Amino acid sequence: MEDCIFCKIIAGDIPSQKVYEDEYVLAFRDVNPVCAFHVLVVPKIHICCANKITEENSLYVAKIFEAIAKITKAEGIAEDGYRVINNCGTHGGQTVKHLHFHILGGEQLPMNIL
Repeated sequence: MEDCIFCKIIAGDIPSQKVYEDEYVLAFRDVNPVCAFHVLVVPKIHICCANKITEENSLYVAKIFEAIAKITKAEGIAEDGYRVINNCGTHGGQTVKHLHFHILGGEQLPMNIL
């Protein structure tokens, strides 16, 4: 998608602070973190939202969750815990129309974050 900011980040057209990358997934630090550890994990193909996950593209979602386990262990937040959030659609608070998951942690999180 030409106008998708996450597609531009994946392509390298917009710089990011990468924390993980493989052939399916890119993870990078959020530019406006809401807590001590705030990373976005995105599939390297454009899937607009959770509603568009299909049998054909669900491998990317599985790879995202495999990456989340690796990232949280490598960053030292797995043991104390963390939160994974996906916002879907306008009423769900999705602002970028590219499937993404927020990893939040590094501190005790309030219930009303994101």
